[in-house]
Amino acid sequence: MSPLADDAGSVLDHLDAHREAEVRSTQQSFRERATPHIVKLPAGARPGYVSLTAFQHFAWKLMGSGLRNKKVDQDLEENLLKAHMRLRPEEYLAVGRTAMTLVGSTTVLGAVGLASYLFTILQMAIIPFVALPALLAILPTVLTYAAFFGLPPFFGGIPASRAKRRGRLIDRKLTGVMSFISAMASAEVPVDVIFRELSKQEIYGQIREEAEWITRDTELLGVDILTAIKKAAGRTPSTKFQEFLQGVVTTATSGGQLKPYFLMKAEQFEKEDKIELKKRMETLGLLAESFVTVVVAFPLFLVVIMAIMALISKNQADFVVTLLYVVVGLMIPLSQFGFIFIMWNQEQEGMR
Repeated sequence: MSPLADDAGSVLDHLDAHREAEVRSTQQSFRERATPHIVKLPAGARPGYVSLTAFQHFAWKLMGSGLRNKKVDQDLEENLLKAHMRLRPEEYLAVGRTAMTLVGSTTVLGAVGLASYLFTILQMAIIPFVALPALLAILPTVLTYAAFFGLPPFFGGIPASRAKRRGRLIDRKLTGVMSFISAMASAEVPVDVIFRELSKQEIYGQIREEAEWITRDTELLGVDILTAIKKAAGRTPSTKFQEFLQGVVTTATSGGQLKPYFLMKAEQFEKEDKIELKKRMETLGLLAESFVTVVVAFPLFLVVIMAIMALISKNQADFVVTLLYVVVGLMIPLSQFGFIFIMWNQEQEGMR
């Protein structure tokens, strides 16, 4: 065998040995952080307790006895956790039922008073006499139920709505967070320290709260970092952040290096943000073209045509003029406000 082949073989053996040593070091560091440890709080620090508001306390006193042994709704519990609403499912159900009871009682009394007024004073017909009070009594109660418990599949209630909003906010900050994490990982900072430092960065919003929960699990509850990340992946409302955390656990447990993984995800999220920004700009361009066509050009031609019709037609001139007032005073302003709201909403979504 030639000396060159011997040198190549020795280099490969050295690289394999170096990689095995790095894998053993990574696994050993994770095992060391997985052991229980004593947590020292600052002097004078006291644990914080989650207290109910006055209305929540009243609702729990009123409805809590019938909900203590009730089977927990897993979807509701998951949505409350993802939304970071500090209420148990039983307490949330008590608040929702109490609100429905109060709204229903108030609207029924109002409906009875309206029915008495319509029947005794105005002497209205039987259809509006029944329909208007019934609508007044039913509609607010249905809206209250929809707000607290949702109307599947259209609306999932307040917890599901807040969880989706948190998921959108997390996705908006994810690219910046990945740059922070990859920079820390390039300096060989351990994973638990990365998330602890991330929990101190207020600029990252909802992701900072997710990192706070991971740090709480590791430093206060004594959970190892991989288990804490796995729990965070199960409770985060963002699919992208969930996949990232699951990838961290998979890479670490399989003996891989986290620094290349962080760099790869940072590049991936940056490319996805560019694609999303391009789609948003195309949508705004389409809305601008639709605004010019529907709100500017079409009403202009319509007003001109109706004005000519009012001048030509003698029998229906008053009707055409009335329609012209409706178009100018109602249709054009409403269409403008509608397009302005849609464009403003798109812009706000892009800034979050």
